[in-house]
Amino acid sequence: MTTTYLASKPRYEILDGLRGVAAMLVVAFHLFETYSPGVPYQIINHGYLAVDFFFVLSGFVIGYAYDDRWDKMTTWQFCKRRLIRLHPMLVLGTLFGVLMFYFTGDHPAFAGLNETPVWLLLVVGLLCLVMFPVPTSLDIRGWGEMNPLNGPQWSLFWEYLANIAYALFFRKFSKALLAAFVACSAVLTVILCLNIDVFGWLAARDYAQYTVIGGWSLTPDQIQIGLTRLLYPFFCGLLLSRVGKLITVKGGFWWCSLIIVVLFAMPRVGGDNPENYWMNGLYEIVCILVAFPFIVAVGAGSSTKGKTTAINRFLGDISFPLYITHYPLIYMQMSWATTHKDLPAATHFFVAVSIFILAVAIAYASLKLYDEPVREWLKRKLF
Repeated sequence: MTTTYLASKPRYEILDGLRGVAAMLVVAFHLFETYSPGVPYQIINHGYLAVDFFFVLSGFVIGYAYDDRWDKMTTWQFCKRRLIRLHPMLVLGTLFGVLMFYFTGDHPAFAGLNETPVWLLLVVGLLCLVMFPVPTSLDIRGWGEMNPLNGPQWSLFWEYLANIAYALFFRKFSKALLAAFVACSAVLTVILCLNIDVFGWLAARDYAQYTVIGGWSLTPDQIQIGLTRLLYPFFCGLLLSRVGKLITVKGGFWWCSLIIVVLFAMPRVGGDNPENYWMNGLYEIVCILVAFPFIVAVGAGSSTKGKTTAINRFLGDISFPLYITHYPLIYMQMSWATTHKDLPAATHFFVAVSIFILAVAIAYASLKLYDEPVREWLKRKLF
């Protein structure tokens, strides 16, 4: 068995670009969230569905990149490749969260911040560096997150589990068996979106009924949500890569980007009337079970050229760094907005736009000055 680093396959550049579009919408969603009075009123209301879209993309790319390579690599070599791809930026995102923790400022939601001693911050930081989910007993911010230093990293925990499950089990599944598993996972998605409390855990999430919001904590309801959000999207993406039924559309990147923007920006379906909440659940079922796999099929089946190719490459390059480094800035924005409520709306808008630009700049700098050099160094050392 060779220990050389297998060359990467040609990339689906449109899928890379779509990942970048979704990452930018996530940043905008979080910036608007600071001013939202509640889930039904959030601007870019369904921006949280980006996580589910990312999982479909990940499953598809994993299948494409590795399904036909298991005669050339071991499970450990696969794990090393995935660590090289994901973990350097996870480390940087965690360290950025540690650095910014005490600079977050005053906010009613950060109940545990001022009472957190440095030694506890370092312990939590160490757990996050090795991707060990932080239990609620070590909560240092007040949100009960498995990564209280950089919230969005919770989705990377589930991503890691999916990669391990693929390497140990699912790579050996036939198409028929994988399709059966995906169908069962779809049932879990329906149960969650329609708030069918099979296990008696969903009552704890009354703020987010009939949505897939959650998955970031080690409580029973959040574990159910996290698993549900992972299983269908990721393994549907894997199945899609194996079936190979792709769709070719002229201008595929632009059409797919438009669909993503519309789906994420859709206001709360059914409004804020609790009697109509089921409508929103039905909307999210359609997004996750149908729309996202369709977008991936079109993105993978279509081609791009010229300036559009360059745009896709740029968006793809910064997508992961942007997703994994932007949230410490959001913590600061939340605190600033709380202590400057009397300032004009134009000032708040200017600050939000500035943070968005800063987040993109930090992501690009992280990519060029840290992520790419570190990954190349790790390839040489580990292979």
